[in-house]
Amino acid sequence: MSNETLLIELGTEELPPKSLKKLATAFHDSIKAQLDGCDLAYEEIKWFATPRRLAVQVTALINKQADKVVEKRGPAVNVAFDEQGQPSKAAMGWARSNGITVEEADRLTTPKGEWLLHKATVAGKSINELVPDMVTTALNKLPIAKPMRWGVERIQFIRPVHTLTMLYGNETISGSALGVDSSNQVQGHRFHHQGLVTINHANDYQEALLKAYVEVDYHARQEKIVAQIKAAAKSISAKALIDEDLLEEVTSLVEWPVTLVGTFDEDFLNVPAEPLIYSMKDHQKYFPVTDNAGELVNKFIFVANIESKEPTAVIFGNEKVIRPRLADAEFFFKTDQKQTLASRLDTLESVLFQKQLGTLKAKSIRIASLSKIIAQSLGENTEQAYRAGLLSKTDLLSDMVQEFPQVQGTMGKYYAINDGEELAIAQALEDQYRPRYAGDSLPEANTGCAVAISDKIDTLVGIFGINQPPKGDKDPFALRRAAIGVIRIIIEKQLELDLSELIKESITLFGDKLSNENTADDVLNFIMGRFKAFYQEQGISVGVIQAVLAKKPSAPLDFDKRIKAVNFFGDLPEAETLAAANKRVGNILAKFDGQLYDAFKVNLASEQAERDLADIFKSISEKVAPLVASKNYQAALSELAALKLPIDTFFDNVMVMSDDEAVKINRLTLLNEIRNSFFAIADISVLQ
Repeated sequence: MSNETLLIELGTEELPPKSLKKLATAFHDSIKAQLDGCDLAYEEIKWFATPRRLAVQVTALINKQADKVVEKRGPAVNVAFDEQGQPSKAAMGWARSNGITVEEADRLTTPKGEWLLHKATVAGKSINELVPDMVTTALNKLPIAKPMRWGVERIQFIRPVHTLTMLYGNETISGSALGVDSSNQVQGHRFHHQGLVTINHANDYQEALLKAYVEVDYHARQEKIVAQIKAAAKSISAKALIDEDLLEEVTSLVEWPVTLVGTFDEDFLNVPAEPLIYSMKDHQKYFPVTDNAGELVNKFIFVANIESKEPTAVIFGNEKVIRPRLADAEFFFKTDQKQTLASRLDTLESVLFQKQLGTLKAKSIRIASLSKIIAQSLGENTEQAYRAGLLSKTDLLSDMVQEFPQVQGTMGKYYAINDGEELAIAQALEDQYRPRYAGDSLPEANTGCAVAISDKIDTLVGIFGINQPPKGDKDPFALRRAAIGVIRIIIEKQLELDLSELIKESITLFGDKLSNENTADDVLNFIMGRFKAFYQEQGISVGVIQAVLAKKPSAPLDFDKRIKAVNFFGDLPEAETLAAANKRVGNILAKFDGQLYDAFKVNLASEQAERDLADIFKSISEKVAPLVASKNYQAALSELAALKLPIDTFFDNVMVMSDDEAVKINRLTLLNEIRNSFFAIADISVLQ
């Protein structure tokens, strides 16, 4: 058997840029899985993608499957032959189906008996036989939401197909897919290369396309774009804002990247930077540019798909296109400022938040009221919190936000400043949506924290209150993100807030709009469920999380302190023994059907080990109680760790379930007191 490189490429019209990488990796994964499933050895498999092609290249791929010996068991010998030793109908039928006679069959002897056996050699298939079906299977499995038809054909794919290349070394594999026959020719650059490019050998793929002005390696193309953008920014003494999603989209839009710098009128910089940035990024796929201080400058960097002989003409064309976009943003900004945010509040009465829960105005009033309660709890300015909550949704009706939804809250801040609102209120309007995603920044000040928490709690309570919790991957109101946001804000900003209390206050503010009688428990349990994911991302073990969840502490900051304490305790040498002891005690007490004493009775202690344990525990508990009260859980568990030796000695020398009922109850009382001291922090038996 020999090894060669396999090349598979599908040439198409321009593929959707936001789907290109997903399509390419799915194509690669399917081909790889099929090669592995066919036991075909290879060295490496790599995917390629440009706007006009999907491809995989497999190096050192063996040219044929190995032959296999397949054993086919027949009927048992005792039923394969009659008393005269003649083959039965069952035996003859089996032999005939395998193309042999009964006499030619082998025998298989096992401890359970003897069977007829046929060993058939199945010839391995060649690459030429296997690849066409692999390609068809891979194409059929691509994640295509809306396939299309073209011409008079009934074939469907995401875009019209022009070429199919299946090369093994220098040999073209015969076959077809999506109505196109395989050849050794592929598309070059749409503008820089006329006609098709002939690939003489599968190893020549990248080099041949480079000569045709196509950088087919997606990652290499992306690296070139990044390097060119940075060089362009350096040439104008600026810094480019390279957004990862935009970078991926631009990489998927071009085959031969050429980066250029454009300029727009400096007067547009009087508009807030955020809408200008979104206009450049989302509408035009341009990379905005800032100075060294982070301020937006009147330049932009764009990536063309052509190496023009007159780059100034290309730059001029892009400058001409961006001008009306920025002019729109300028117009929206000036128009919006003619009306105050406060004057927009009544208009929110015409906008539904949710049919059963009322309008955005009603939601704003609830947010304001809950924000005031939170601010009071935190010792912050309650009037500022209330005002910020009241104005929180007013910018949604502005022209700017309706054109650029991504700047909601941010434009509220700018318009609030323009209206003469206090700076703390203005900043809270922007902070209300934070954190927007994993790793996003949190509200700057506690006023913003109050509004952000109130908004999220209001949504959680409202949606659960009308029995519409998330189901599966469907979460239209982003409740999971809201729950994680509440957790992050309270913990990372070190806020002493209790979720149970906030949920109850929110329920009260909804009045009679909620129909779910279990809203409080449902919302609290839902948020509690997010703690697991929150801490697992930090590397905390499931056992530690479950140990704290058993206590159901509803104050996130308190929850966090317990998590850190139990995580610390779990690394102590005493942890395993004490966890086992707690579990053992729990099991014993679960089986006990009686009444424990109010306290351990020294006069009933007949064994030295139980007296020693009681004395040591009394001494330790006097230290632990104030530590738990002050929420210094780590120090409390450190003190309790000293119980390891006396507990071990107790279990080694004392019969807990004594025949003397009073003694038994007394010993169980002691163990229960010890267990409760641990359980005041967490259920450490889960750590075992």
